[in-house]
Amino acid sequence: MSGQVKQRWWILGSLAIGILAVGLDMTILNLALPILAMDMHATNAELQWFADAYNLVFAAALLPAGMLGDRVGRKKMLIVGLLIFGVSSLACAYAGSPWELITGRAFQGLGAALLVPLSMSIIPILFSEKERTKAISVWMLANAFGIPLGPVLGGWLLENYWWGSVFLINVPLIIIALVAVSILLPESNNGDKERIDILGILLSSLGLVTLTYGVIEVGERGWGDVVTLTTIIGGLVIIAGFVLWERRVKNPLIDLALFRSGRFTWGTILATVISFAMFGVLFVLPQYFQAIEGVKALSAGLRLLPLVGGLLVGSQLSDVLQLRFGNRISLSFGFLILTVGLAIGANTGMDSGYGFASIWITAAGLGIGFALPAAMDEGMSALSADGSGVGSALLISLRQVGGTMGVALLGTVLNAGYRNHLNLDGLPGEAADTVSRNVSAGIAVAKQMNSKDIIESVKSSFIHGMSSTLWTCGAIAVAGIILSVCFVKRTRGSDQEFQQTAVVNDLTK
Repeated sequence: MSGQVKQRWWILGSLAIGILAVGLDMTILNLALPILAMDMHATNAELQWFADAYNLVFAAALLPAGMLGDRVGRKKMLIVGLLIFGVSSLACAYAGSPWELITGRAFQGLGAALLVPLSMSIIPILFSEKERTKAISVWMLANAFGIPLGPVLGGWLLENYWWGSVFLINVPLIIIALVAVSILLPESNNGDKERIDILGILLSSLGLVTLTYGVIEVGERGWGDVVTLTTIIGGLVIIAGFVLWERRVKNPLIDLALFRSGRFTWGTILATVISFAMFGVLFVLPQYFQAIEGVKALSAGLRLLPLVGGLLVGSQLSDVLQLRFGNRISLSFGFLILTVGLAIGANTGMDSGYGFASIWITAAGLGIGFALPAAMDEGMSALSADGSGVGSALLISLRQVGGTMGVALLGTVLNAGYRNHLNLDGLPGEAADTVSRNVSAGIAVAKQMNSKDIIESVKSSFIHGMSSTLWTCGAIAVAGIILSVCFVKRTRGSDQEFQQTAVVNDLTK
């Protein structure tokens, strides 16, 4: 029995290795962009597509990937996802032109779309209600650890090897996960042979791609751009059409009855709220470390480790708190700590230093560690084993859109705070425009002009914008506290008996 229980954790560990490769890939590319611009003679548009090709395919393929896992078999589709991600990583490493790299990145997005929701979907199948919280924490930490490890590992690779090494590092991780999943993971599906909802797949993919692209473009063009707003509104209209279609079709892509479950609805909303705040923190911190404290990307990655440390400790304590008091307490407490951490961070001054930053970063990580596993557990508790693939994909899709929207909105807050606080008196027009662009450009211009006054103005303006951004995140975290108290039921994991599928029965006989 104990060996069979351990096997479930070995399965999750192998999937966590694959998820780590995905997490690394999402953060490591940014370091290589300046080198790619020179070596490949890539334009700014091509550099943007190195990231966008991945993000758009990932958004488009999430829901169909979850459906295929439920119907065809989760093990089969996980293996396909690992193979696609591994082969496309090799293709990216040896790409000879920008469009070859863009194509490789698109296939990486497809592989990730299979890996992320289906690796999560096995949790309600393999783990009991009592074990599920800890399993979600393991899965979440595998995602989170790529945040600081990407810049650290990427910086070291780029200093010692050619740019393709940042993609090649994925391959051994994928091979380990592929072998382990092939040997250890039993097959599971819902046995559904009904017609596939083709129109639902097309509408969901088109809607998510259009909305995601519009939000990405906000960062480049701003909220006042007609094309950007039209794209966002168009995406929302298509998604509304998708929902109307799903209410009418006999065999829908997603079961809208999920949203009649308060646990799924509020778990998903709260997980999205946490992602909004977390993405805001991750958006400002690298810029703060590199532009204000003057460290390189490698050091910036290392300085994010307290966030992961807080996540690690918080997720372990959250497991205990959930089992004893239920998700509502863990969520409320997590949002409270996150709010305190963000409020401290919003009071960062010009001379605060890393010691001050490490305190509020740790508190923020601790709060996220308490709240995010509880929110995910709340949402996943409503998923049946048969529909866990699409249900997990839906949860992740909403988190992805929320996080992307968060970066766009918070980026606007940061830019407004930065630009409105700048002192551009005496600067020529072209230099003033460059300084207004962002803090990195401002520091570069100030150094070229050897002007301490401009450096002072740029740094203090960024601190002002960062403070506004963190106060906004703090307000979102306060909303999380209110929603948790008002809408999450006071239940404990031990209060409910979780029925596992035949897959678990096979493992524990």
